[in-house]
Amino acid sequence: MTTYREAMREAISEALLADERVFLMGEDVGMYGGCFAVSLGLLEKFGPERVRDTPLSESAFVGAGIGAAMGGMRPIVEIMTVNFSLLALDQILNNAATILHMSGGQFNVPLVIRMTTGAGRQLAAQHSHSLEGWYAHIPGLRILAPATVADARWMLAPALADPDPVLIFEHGSLYNVPGEPGTEKVDIVSAAVRRPGRDVTLLAYGGTLHKALSAAEELAGGGIEAEVVDLRVLRPLDEASIVASVAKTHRAVIVDEGWRSGSLSAEIAARLADRAFYELDAPVERVCTAEVPIPYARHMEEAALPQVPAVVEAARRAVSS
Repeated sequence: MTTYREAMREAISEALLADERVFLMGEDVGMYGGCFAVSLGLLEKFGPERVRDTPLSESAFVGAGIGAAMGGMRPIVEIMTVNFSLLALDQILNNAATILHMSGGQFNVPLVIRMTTGAGRQLAAQHSHSLEGWYAHIPGLRILAPATVADARWMLAPALADPDPVLIFEHGSLYNVPGEPGTEKVDIVSAAVRRPGRDVTLLAYGGTLHKALSAAEELAGGGIEAEVVDLRVLRPLDEASIVASVAKTHRAVIVDEGWRSGSLSAEIAARLADRAFYELDAPVERVCTAEVPIPYARHMEEAALPQVPAVVEAARRAVSS
């Protein structure tokens, strides 16, 4: 048994041991051990050449990571939170995601960027948003959202093996979650059915997966068997698995910590309309974050976020349609 945080640390340590081209860099990843303690002890183990503290300049150190990747290295770049990643958006969108295409396929950018996302810890608006749906909009990027300890442990290796940029979004509420990492390797292509069911499909990822599982447990008490699908990979979406589950249950509830307008949930709902319209026996339901900056006060933060009762209510509404 380990935690999500320790599983991620073990994955980074293994990558540093396996390939001398791999190095970790970011703000406070060295002496401080990372602002969420993911890299605690790695500086002492691997030294400052492999675990590098950077200045407080996201654009500069993400750009350096892109250059290092093009030069043959395999950098892991840590950004403290998704909100701060917007300072490096030019590097991520205009360089990392586009260089392969703009060079006519001559130059890959084998870069991994990790960052924390999500709310629920009273860190207020500038540290709590869920913007992974924005990045899932960008062609040229692969977007991962590990929700389990096993995915935290095993997604990094295939991400580093990918010749193109991969962004890993770690929900901040998951770092202390315990679990078994197992020994089985995972892919970075497929969604996963975390709980089988026949009456309604709950589609979730990252921090919302565990709320969807709790909702499924409550629904089962009332005789509704919900199938819970962990999206895992937000770009490219595993559309086949999503459609297959909805074709079985004929109802869908999407749980997304992003804002409803223009969200990942909107994209999935549109794809279900395109690919599974005649399989649906009820309108697609969406449970999203209220369209406000995430509040600091606990009761307001909880009110703004998708919660288990709202997922249960949406599922019951879909089943009763």
